[in-house]
Amino acid sequence: MCIRVLSFILVLFCNSVWAAAKIEHWQTAQGSRVYYVQAEGLPMVDIQVVFDAGSARDGKQFGVSSLTASLLDTGAGNWNADDIAKRFESVGAQFGAASSTDLTTLSLRTLTDEALFTKALDTMQVILTKPAFNKTDFKRDQKRTLAMLKQTEESPGDLAGIAFSNALYGGHPYAHPTEGVIKTVAALTPKDLKDFYKKHYVAANAMVVIVGNLTQQQAEQTAEKLLAGLPVGQKPDALPDVTMPAKATLQHIEFPSSQTHVLVGLPGSYRKDPDYFPLYVGNHVLGGSGLVSKLFDEVREKRGLAYSASSSFSPLLKQGPFTIGLQTRNDQTQQALEVLNKTLNDFISKGPTPEELTDAKQNIVGGFAMRFDTNKELANYVAMIGFYDLPLDYLDNFQKNIEKVTVAEITDAFKRRVDPQLLQTVTAGQAQTTVKSAK
Repeated sequence: MCIRVLSFILVLFCNSVWAAAKIEHWQTAQGSRVYYVQAEGLPMVDIQVVFDAGSARDGKQFGVSSLTASLLDTGAGNWNADDIAKRFESVGAQFGAASSTDLTTLSLRTLTDEALFTKALDTMQVILTKPAFNKTDFKRDQKRTLAMLKQTEESPGDLAGIAFSNALYGGHPYAHPTEGVIKTVAALTPKDLKDFYKKHYVAANAMVVIVGNLTQQQAEQTAEKLLAGLPVGQKPDALPDVTMPAKATLQHIEFPSSQTHVLVGLPGSYRKDPDYFPLYVGNHVLGGSGLVSKLFDEVREKRGLAYSASSSFSPLLKQGPFTIGLQTRNDQTQQALEVLNKTLNDFISKGPTPEELTDAKQNIVGGFAMRFDTNKELANYVAMIGFYDLPLDYLDNFQKNIEKVTVAEITDAFKRRVDPQLLQTVTAGQAQTTVKSAK
């Protein structure tokens, strides 16, 4: 009883937090976009500087975005990595930098006490505007990355994932892994990282997110100070559109493992997709809700073919992957694929039942507020809203957009967007018989 009461109170608290999260938006003197949410209470602030500089901007140098981000705090200005770490530790601040498919994010969490905040912000500003990219640090991180990429060759799941991305995207910038591949990473030099930094880490390509206990005036000063040392530069050209596969394919990767990894899918949804909410809610029923999804029920519960089976849409600036995945015993791969495809085809044809739709909406809406129990998590959502140019009231209208989705909209969206005749199938494991795609 006490746990239920506590959970109810937490839901009410989190709902009040995100519903009251009014996002303010402006531009710096250099034209960088700023998104700000004042969160009074704890004397802390989360700051993100986001660039359109993810792995999709690697060009032919796969991995350059990721390696550039990883080297930022290894040396900057007159400081080495130890100096930088000690500066943040001395004020209780946390700093990170990471690259994903679409973007690179530098993040800082710090206390707002003036002396502590100033030192943390000064340190981040130097990292952002004066990274060293020295040869010794580069060689160390390059070696670490190459070792990690070498390990992927020993993982059937990783091999399947790489092949799956290539099958979906071909020559598109989304095709290669964020960390790159051994051949391209081995060929990188410190100059390549410096060139990538100079081209993409510019004010015109920057966005600042500030969530925490700062006034708007303090937030304005913070954004201006952080970016003041960057050249204006320009935004990169728009990414090319994603081309759908011409036909369904099946690729098997032979690997001496007891389990076969199975991935099935095609390019799916993007962040500003008009079909986003019908696809999102529909996928929750199909395979996105874990233990109560159709895929889990058909593959695991009824037949015991896999420990789990799930599906997901991963929306990006362009169409991110729609993926169905499972692991199964090698000798059950064909049967698991047949069940997977039949379940998907039935869902495309019929959609969810009214009861399944109601349960999905309640589950999504009930869990959504719990994603905002820290300023850091709220900052991540604000960054998503800003980077993908979503409405500033996206969070406030989320529940309404979920609740108005109908069975007919889900069925229509899946029929138009998930064509079984174009599905790409990748299996990685020890083949028992010839694997055939089932549609």
